Amino acid sequence: MRTAIYPGSFDPLTNGHLDVIQRATKLFDRVIVAVAKSDSKNPLFTLEERVAMVAGAIGHLPNVQADAFDGLLVKYVEGRSAQAVIRGLRAVSDFEFEFQMALMNRKLNEHIETIFMMPKDTYTFLSSRIVKEIARLGGDVSAFVPAHVQAALVGKLVAGPA
Repeated sequence: MRTAIYPGSFDPLTNGHLDVIQRATKLFDRVIVAVAKSDSKNPLFTLEERVAMVAGAIGHLPNVQADAFDGLLVKYVEGRSAQAVIRGLRAVSDFEFEFQMALMNRKLNEHIETIFMMPKDTYTFLSSRIVKEIARLGGDVSAFVPAHVQAALVGKLVAGPA
């Protein structure tokens, strides 16, 4: 079974992430959306909330599952017997960082491939950071995230971080 890991902080999951996930399902038998703990990024949502948001968005995709991980990505990929890591590239500015990470991962385990996927042009401007900022300022993010993610954003930003 060809398995790919799509790692990220997903704080929150956007429609751009979903686009990459859906297209990855055409290339792999199983796709695991691996939500990174990412405490250093000071996420708005807890790890559990982010995994739940991902799970809620991918429930209709039979060969996709949500999971959480902490630590070295290569170790997680090995532990899940995956062959590839999926990374989204929105713009040239993403490439340098992602390229460095892919080369380092290859140095750590030469058997794990990194596959770069570009989202639809509709989503090239989209990032979790921008979505949070728009929501924080009272803007409508319904075109950028699934409905349950929008509700979670509104709830978190109105109630304040836990």
